[in-house]
Amino acid sequence: MNAKQERLEELYKKHRNNPHSPLIVDHNPRIIFGEGSADATVMFVGEAPGRDEDIQGRPFVGRSGQLLNKTLEKCGIARPDVFITNIVKTRPINNRTPNEQETARSLPVLLEQIDIIKPTIICTLGACAAAALLQKPISITKLHGYAIPFGNCILVPTYHPAYILRDPNSYQYFLADIEFAIQMAKKAQKQTIV
Repeated sequence: MNAKQERLEELYKKHRNNPHSPLIVDHNPRIIFGEGSADATVMFVGEAPGRDEDIQGRPFVGRSGQLLNKTLEKCGIARPDVFITNIVKTRPINNRTPNEQETARSLPVLLEQIDIIKPTIICTLGACAAAALLQKPISITKLHGYAIPFGNCILVPTYHPAYILRDPNSYQYFLADIEFAIQMAKKAQKQTIV
């Protein structure tokens, strides 16, 4: 286990099995921190776990996760090479969108994950995740695919895979946004090596 992974585990220990953790919403004690490489150059951030994620204890494993996996493969990157998480770490009741209080309570843990992993690119999945990190309401149709400076990295908003499942005609934009994010990360990595 490398130093970054150890730091992530220390962060998770503070909240795991802690009934008073601010991450717990609607009395759901199952916290899903995220998964992937602690050395990832690309980090994907969604809004909150759904039913399948709650059952399996992993982020993006349902139909949305399968679409994300397929898209990552098309872009030439394996899921274990990125880091995938959500703003809110427990499933809100009835799969509703997280409210402002839940987002505010969960955001510090996400920011700490970002600080530990130090990704080059954060690709937000859906308006909720982008709005939470940018601290303002956004229109995903207007902002998707743009490179937005965010701390020491770049934020690239795109659609949530669940939206693409409802509107398959938008898949081309989703794919292009993720390709853009991954290419930016690869380019930055090459510049660092040189």
